Formats: sequence, C-alpha cells, structure tokens
Amino acid sequence: MKKVYLDNASTTAIRPEVIREMTKVMADDYGNPSSTHSFGRNAKSILELSRKSIAKAINASAQEIIFTSCGTEANNWILRSAVSDLKVKRIITSKIEHHAVLFTIQALQKEFDIQVDYVNLKPNGEIDLTNLVELLSQEHKTLVSLMQVNNEIGTVLDLARVGQICQQYKALFHSDTVQSIGKTVLDLQVLAVDFLVSSAHKFHGPKGVGFAFVRKNSGLQPLFYGGEQEKGLRAGTEAVHQIAGMAKALELAYANLEIERKHISDLRSYLIERLEVEFPGFSINGNPDGFYNIVNVLLPFSAEKTAMILFHLDMKGIAVSRGSACQSGSIKPSHVLAEMLSVEDLKKPSLRISMSHYNSKEDVDLLIEALKSI
Repeated sequence: MKKVYLDNASTTAIRPEVIREMTKVMADDYGNPSSTHSFGRNAKSILELSRKSIAKAINASAQEIIFTSCGTEANNWILRSAVSDLKVKRIITSKIEHHAVLFTIQALQKEFDIQVDYVNLKPNGEIDLTNLVELLSQEHKTLVSLMQVNNEIGTVLDLARVGQICQQYKALFHSDTVQSIGKTVLDLQVLAVDFLVSSAHKFHGPKGVGFAFVRKNSGLQPLFYGGEQEKGLRAGTEAVHQIAGMAKALELAYANLEIERKHISDLRSYLIERLEVEFPGFSINGNPDGFYNIVNVLLPFSAEKTAMILFHLDMKGIAVSRGSACQSGSIKPSHVLAEMLSVEDLKKPSLRISMSHYNSKEDVDLLIEALKSI
C-alpha cells in the first residue's frame, strides 16, 4: 500500500540535503558556540553563517534574527515582552489565530489586565481591514497580532497593507508567519513589520528549532534568563545542527520557490477539479483562492461519518487532518471553523488537505478514491 502524506501544514518531510548538513555538523562541529577554543569558534562560525543566510532570505539584517526552539516560544516571548517591557496596553488580534497566540494573549489579559480587541472577520475568514482601522483609531499603546497565512484554512493576510495601517496609527505589528516563510517571498526592508515568527519544520527543516525576526532597537527583553546567548535575548546553548539545518532548508526553499509553487498550485487545482466531479456538494472553507498549498474542504457526508473519517483514511495510508495538529487530540471542533460555519455544518466532516512538492496527482487520486469508499 502506497502511503500518501497530505498534512504538510502540520509538518513537512526533511529534505535530504538538510539531513546531510545536520549530520555533518553533528559529527564534525560539536563544540559549544560559546566556548573560546577552536571547537567552539568553529560552531560559532556555523551559527553566525546560518544567521546571515536566514537574514538574507527575508532581506533582514543578521542582528535581527534570534534563534528559538519553535514558533510557539517566539510568539510567547514577543507578546509577553511587548506587554511587560514595551508597556503595550492593548492587543488587537483575531479569533482564528493559532492557539500559540490566542492562549498567550488570554493569559496576558488575566495577568496584566490589558485590553484585547478581536478584529471582525469576513465570511471567508479574511480580516476586515476597515474594522482594523476603526479599532486602531482609539488611542492606546497597541500591538496588532495577525498571522500571514491561516494554518487551517489558508486565508492570506495582506502583510504590506496591514503594516502600513499599523505604521499610520503608530501600533506595533507582530505576525505569526509559520505557515508562509519559505513558501512566499518576504522583504523586511519593505514590509512595516516589527516582529515575525518562523518554525523550521514547516519548510522541510528539522523540528525543535525556529527563529524570530525582531526589528532592531525594539526594546524586547528575554522570556527566560541564563547565559548571554543570542545577544542576551534567548539564554541556552544553541542547537547548532538544528540551526544549520534550518538555514539550509530555508535557502533551498527560496532557491526552488517558483518551480515548487507552480507544482503545488497545479496539484491544488487538480484536487479541486476532482472534488467538483466526485463530490459536487462539497465546499471550500475560507477563500477558494487562498494559500496555494492548503485546501480546507467541507464534505457532503452525514455528521455521523465525521468521527471515523480520519481513521478510515489512515487505514488506507492517507494522512490528512481536521485542523491544527496541535489540537488534534481534542474532541472540540476547530476554533477557526467555529467562527465561520453554521452549527450544522460544523458537525459535518471538514478536512484540511495540505500539499508539498513531494506530492503528485497520483496522491490526489488515491485520496479521492479513499473518500469515495467511505
């Protein structure tokens, strides 16, 4: 039985070149980058070359890249420090952000009694920018936190436009770009964004490593304390092999971006064509013209089939998801879809199908055949 992996918004397969890079560093460059001897200096050199490579990929300066263990850590750090150190009194966000943002903001609201405003959503899950402007016209020290690509439905935020709006109203702008970095071009010399967050395992790099882009002179303070690593902003010995793997993965992602984007976009179109033929009653959750590697579909099946659909597909070797992998153990419906669907539609099966350049039309055909057999 051929296994089919269509859950790339959850995590991605590591590229072979990345594995080779990491293996070499683990075998040969095992020094602590904070040590002054040659082993340490060698590791430090790899660390800083990786930082420069990542900065170049998003047109930032190397000093603005801070390594973290993942996107969740970076989101927690930025949001907490914005409130406790930058004295932000209000956060504007949306109800369909990743829980790494939503739950952090809820905790900060309880702890610091800050004002939290949720921007209105359009029926397709996109942010209502007119409402954002209305919210920003109230004068408070504000941070806006909105993700660039929604990890469940693939709706895309106009990062440039929101950055301009935030700049106009003197608000800080933080964006969770975990789903978009490596899959779309970002130019931090042009975009008016103060903080971005990324995680290597979303662009064919290793798990357990990510980075934050922190605009220079931001004033952020550490989330936790220890050594002077990462300019004193993120204590703990850096995972040099993970960081080298992340830099290699991002370099390859951008080197192959156009070819791979076209391949994945064509697959997405093919998937939608097949669904239209085989399941004419299906609909797309979110904007049908959303991000090119994610399709979230509401299937015309009865509600009682919802609980078993992932199990049935898994038995046939097909990996998809109903929403964020971070909450897949939960029996609650997706908080993203709950903001968009009716109570009745929420009971029916919705699937998030997310593709990479490793997928093929055969994978799509196998998924369709498996769905037909349910």
